[in-house]
Amino acid sequence: MCWTPSSSERLLTPAHGPGVCPRCLNLTDRPGLCRACTANQHHLAAMVPISYSVGGEWLHHLVIAYKRDADPFVPAAMGTLAALYNRFLTQHEECLAAAAGVSQFELVTTIPSAGPLRDLHHPLRRIVGELIEATRGRYARLLVRSDTPAIPRVFDPARYRATTALDGEAVLLIDDMWTSGASAQSAAAALLDAGAGCVAALVAARHLNRHWHANDSRLRRLAADGFDPGRCVLCSGGAASTARPAVPSGARRVSTTATGELAIRP
Repeated sequence: MCWTPSSSERLLTPAHGPGVCPRCLNLTDRPGLCRACTANQHHLAAMVPISYSVGGEWLHHLVIAYKRDADPFVPAAMGTLAALYNRFLTQHEECLAAAAGVSQFELVTTIPSAGPLRDLHHPLRRIVGELIEATRGRYARLLVRSDTPAIPRVFDPARYRATTALDGEAVLLIDDMWTSGASAQSAAAALLDAGAGCVAALVAARHLNRHWHANDSRLRRLAADGFDPGRCVLCSGGAASTARPAVPSGARRVSTTATGELAIRP
């Protein structure tokens, strides 16, 4: 499992339009926000998925495979995800920053895993902190799991604990999969409570069920349009944004310790 030109044929570029949630790009059967976004609190300045991920299909399997310690495909899956993120960020990070109302993201972090033990060695931290050229110099482990039990698909910023106080930095939050958005919105709330100026999210995969409502026909139309890595949902479709005011991007020098802890110097 590795990145090849044919990998793009398995990806589906999300697009805004009728029957699409303006916040998370979910395919819906009604106008406005989807049910999950209506139920959850909203703390992200912007969110963009690289591709739709259909349950049981290629991208869904990729996101599952890279987290399986005993799976022989883990190194290839990690390399594929790293290439996907890096290619998107190289071409579209400015799109996401503009949607969030900032000139740049000074820090990049990931969402901790639901299980504290699993989070100790979560492979996404290695992908973002080491393998992705576009993020490795800005990565810091800004959040860890708290002792608060995590209820799936329920917003609760108490499930995360900030590792350091922030001072108005714009933070890019990276995750592999968006389902309900509860984890990302909870993580964003925790970062804002710690002093972040704004938080935006990038996810590789926005999960969908092909067999729900009219999803199959709609996904087939997206597949027929093809996946163009030079186009994202933000620069091609006029995405809605609930950006907060831009924060000053003072010249801070950011570094991390060997464990990913944050160090900021004027």
